[in-house]
Amino acid sequence: MHVLGLNAKESLTCRGSSHLLLWFESNGRHRHLRAVFLVPADSRQTQRRTLRAARRAVPPAQRLHAAHLVARYADRAFHLHAGQRIALYSPLAEELDTSPLMQLAAARGCELYLPRIAPHANTMRFIAMSGTTSLNRFGIAEPRGSRSIGARWLDLVFLPLLGFDRRGMRLGMGGGYYDRAFAFRHQRNAWRGPRLIGIGFAFQQVPQITPVPHDVRLDAVVTDGGCLFF
Repeated sequence: MHVLGLNAKESLTCRGSSHLLLWFESNGRHRHLRAVFLVPADSRQTQRRTLRAARRAVPPAQRLHAAHLVARYADRAFHLHAGQRIALYSPLAEELDTSPLMQLAAARGCELYLPRIAPHANTMRFIAMSGTTSLNRFGIAEPRGSRSIGARWLDLVFLPLLGFDRRGMRLGMGGGYYDRAFAFRHQRNAWRGPRLIGIGFAFQQVPQITPVPHDVRLDAVVTDGGCLFF
């Protein structure tokens, strides 16, 4: 998609009823991508197509700026400090980059973990970050170390997302790995384990995501627009 210039607006329509309006706004020397759903999507598949197309349209400079803003907001909101056990993710090219947040958390003395998907199962483990990684079948970098931690014992988990709504519902890529890893939260009334925090661009907020039984809700979302708590 081509955006014509400052304050120019362009619509993006995907198959189905979802219609997205994208534009750039100026804030001093920075330009920010904004988006509004003009017609709510009628299915998760339609939402995924629309949001992936919008996410791919973000220019590199805007991606970098958003990644640094997210790191700054996350540090302020969750008081990153030594000893915190934090899980992040290795981003795909179209996802918001977690490198600035990783570097900041490491500088604060946090213990960092990345997810690793079992080769022959639909399960995910969290492995301590190390210097060596390999690509899994989805093209995602995974740590090659052996030191792991149970999902219940993490303090903060920063998750990728395609979309989210004001109730904390998360729309992912459809694999369900995070929902299965944190399914124990459905059976807990008091202690619920780590705080689940989505990471993305502000335009990824949608009016509504229809929940399904296995969905695990987010506790918060951090975007280039700030933090939302649910």
